[in-house]
Order: sequence, then structure tokens, then C-alpha cells
Amino acid sequence: MADVSLQLYTVDAFTDVPFKGNPAAICPLPSDVNLGDDILQKIAVEMNLSDTAFIKLLHKSDSFKESNTFGLRWFTPKDEVKLCGHATLASAAVLFGKLDNKHDRIVFKTLSGDLIVQREGQSIHMDFPVGTTVKEDQSQHEQIVASLGDVSGISDIVYCDSLRYLLVRLHDGWSREEFETWTPDISAMERSADRLFGLIVTTRGPPGDGYQSDDGAPYDFVSRCFVPWGNIPEDPVTGSAQTVLAHYWAQQLGKNDFFTRQCSARGGEIVVKLRGDRVELLGKAAFVMDGVMKL
Repeated sequence: MADVSLQLYTVDAFTDVPFKGNPAAICPLPSDVNLGDDILQKIAVEMNLSDTAFIKLLHKSDSFKESNTFGLRWFTPKDEVKLCGHATLASAAVLFGKLDNKHDRIVFKTLSGDLIVQREGQSIHMDFPVGTTVKEDQSQHEQIVASLGDVSGISDIVYCDSLRYLLVRLHDGWSREEFETWTPDISAMERSADRLFGLIVTTRGPPGDGYQSDDGAPYDFVSRCFVPWGNIPEDPVTGSAQTVLAHYWAQQLGKNDFFTRQCSARGGEIVVKLRGDRVELLGKAAFVMDGVMKL
């Protein structure tokens, strides 16, 4: 390979302060650089974040500043994935905030179809396909359930086939502190017969138990997301999981607009709106680092 220099950015998504939300590495690929999938995967391994996104120019005449349609691919340290919400948000933030893209609306061509992102004040608005769920019997997932430990009962289990997410709803009544400090057996989870992309665990609780933002806005539900099958014990804030949660909680609560928190150690808040077969996500991003990778 001839000497190649690639600009790289680290962006914390679904937050407006560093070291919160979910970090992603973003790599805009120049039109004169053609890297094989093996090199893209090695870059993702080198960055060692939950996801590294590659923004690709689609035509020789395109530019990151003037164009409004780009290719976008996401790689974990293990393999390429079909959809990644936080790295999409981070990619849009790089285009708008670092590469001076002049448009307010951008289309990403991806393995999940066309994803539309727009500036919305200080936030970024994203439009994703919904993660449709179907009910599952608990007996089908005994190893997963066992890996959760003593969780005082499970209310529901559903599965999203398109994204390979299993969603487990715990009984309501957990305090926010209890939910945030609860620790499942990640090793047992990974050894389970379920070969999933990820496991979503969700619950609800009264605002008096900490289920509200710093400014007092109540959360409609909270969640955590575990991806040990992709070498990610717990993902900090997961946009694709919110598309599954939106479908599930819309049926449970009889509403389509949600304000929610993913309760990882880093944590992040997301506005989620179910619109037919699409889910709109609204979040912010914080730039943490940029540099050059030499190949």
C-alpha cells in the first residue's frame, strides 16, 4: 500500500459534554483513497471503540463540503454492522462541524437503506427504519435470563429479527440507582445459545426515584444495552437499540413520542419519535479528538 494519511475524529454522541454519551471514531475517506474491507476492519480494531464509521464520497466530483449524499459504513472491532445510530450522529456532526458541509439535510447510503440526518438547532435529527419486535417465550432464552442474575422478575421478552436484538423488560419499580448499578454476568451472557447482535434491558420507574433529567423532565423509560457477542460488554448509548425500544414501548404506553435515558456508566439522553415505519432520534455530539492515521 502506498503511503496514505487519513483524518480521524473521535466524537462523543448523544451528549454535549466530553466523556459522556457513546464515543465513535469517524473517518472521512478521500475520493482518491480506495481501501479494502480488511483495512477498514483493521482501522476499527486500532481505534478500539464500539464503532468506527467511514464516510465515503460517492462520485469523483463530490466533496465533503458541497455534497449532500454520502456512503456510510460502520465497523466494530469485530465486524461490519448493519446499523449504528451513535456513529451516524457522530458522522453528521463531523460533516457539519468539522468539514463545513453547507447543507442542513444529508442522506447517508447504508446497509439499512437511506438514512436522513438534519441540523435542528444545536442537535442532530436522524431518521431510521423502525426495529419491529415480536413476542418471545421466556423458556426460549433461559441462558440469557440466567445471566441477568436476581432481577426480581421479568415482565416481557421480545425479539427484533432485522437487527438481531433481544429485548427484556424487567418488572417496574427499580430505582434509577438500582438499575444503573445492577451488573449482569457478561461472560455467561456471551456463552449463551442466543447468538444475538445485542441484548436490550429496559424498565420504567417513578420520577421520584431519579427517573428524570437534571432539569426535571421525566423519562418515559430507561434502558441498558449489552453486546458481548461483538466484544462490547456494555454499549454506552445505542441509537439502533432505540429503534427497537420505540416499537416496543409505543405498544405498551399508547404513545409515539418519548424522552429516554440509556443508563450506562457514561449515560446519554435521547428524544425518540415513532413515525409509522420510521423512528426519529434527536441528540447532540461533543468533539473530543482529531488526528491523522498513517497507513
